[in-house]
Amino acid sequence: MSARDRSNAVLDVPVLDASISDSRAALARLMEWLHASFRTAHVVGVGHRVVHGGPGFASPVVVTPDVMRELRKLEPLAPLHQPYNLDAIDAMARRLPDVPQVACFDTSFHRGQPAVAELVPLPEELRRGGLQRYGFHGLSYEYIASVLPLVAPEIAAGRVIVAHLGSGASLCALRNGRSMDSSLGFTALDGLCMGTRPGSLDPGVVLYLFQGLGMSAKEVETVLYQRSGLLAISGSSSDMRELLSSDDASARLAVDYFVYRAACGIGAMAAVLGGLDALVFTAGIGEHSTEVRRRICNASAWLGIELDDEANRRHSTRISTPLSAVSAWTIPTNEELTIARHTGRLLGLG
Repeated sequence: MSARDRSNAVLDVPVLDASISDSRAALARLMEWLHASFRTAHVVGVGHRVVHGGPGFASPVVVTPDVMRELRKLEPLAPLHQPYNLDAIDAMARRLPDVPQVACFDTSFHRGQPAVAELVPLPEELRRGGLQRYGFHGLSYEYIASVLPLVAPEIAAGRVIVAHLGSGASLCALRNGRSMDSSLGFTALDGLCMGTRPGSLDPGVVLYLFQGLGMSAKEVETVLYQRSGLLAISGSSSDMRELLSSDDASARLAVDYFVYRAACGIGAMAAVLGGLDALVFTAGIGEHSTEVRRRICNASAWLGIELDDEANRRHSTRISTPLSAVSAWTIPTNEELTIARHTGRLLGLG
């Protein structure tokens, strides 16, 4: 099949199908489509995004039963992602038991940060078991770092903040393409305001939920992972597109808070880097929301960012003016390609 045929085949994949009610049905449909579209091909490896690698996995690994047992232990640290990531591996193992699978971790890219950036300031006896700041969205940040030399060579070796803004949102401080710090920490709850997660939160609030309101651990988990963030502030939606189109005061406040926390975080990451050469937007909101990019750049103008409004409206790659002391960019991420590359290298597929 030619590259053009493969491209057209991808466009023919049914995105919405009422008969697909769960991940097993989705996987079955995917396998049917692959067989129909690539009849002469065979699967030689499968790569997976796994959100949390914990202290034991600093790089992608071939999945074994021992690996799965260790990764299952991390499910409480990423309940929105980890169980489903691992269920997909189990499902694929049942369907293609002889095909090797590779787990690629969102935490890996951040390993090797300065010790001070990984530290959780709790007693050492608690930290010994892997209680540290890990950072997430690493597959996205790794991709952006990999394409900067091609897309924006003038900033690739410099001090760059990448804003991965979507339903999950975070910032990463890059120096010469390496992660120096990230706004996400031990879990994917820290840092920026997200669709249904709060971001940075006074730990005393969590104590109050337990001690003052008598909530159970499961109830608190549900509040933190599913009922907070943009959804909680607006009272109506976690979707930035809906909030931006709404005239409701609570929806406007949710957008204001999202921008406010992002601008605060960018200032903090600039301090980590000792200055700033560029700001890069990526992920769903970062790549597509002209308004959010405009507001964040304007709030960060004190750093030297001068937005080119027309370039921003066109979703150009560079969205700052030629004379801007700190440049601003919009670069689409590609976590899937990062996973494919790791899988190919680890399995010796070229």
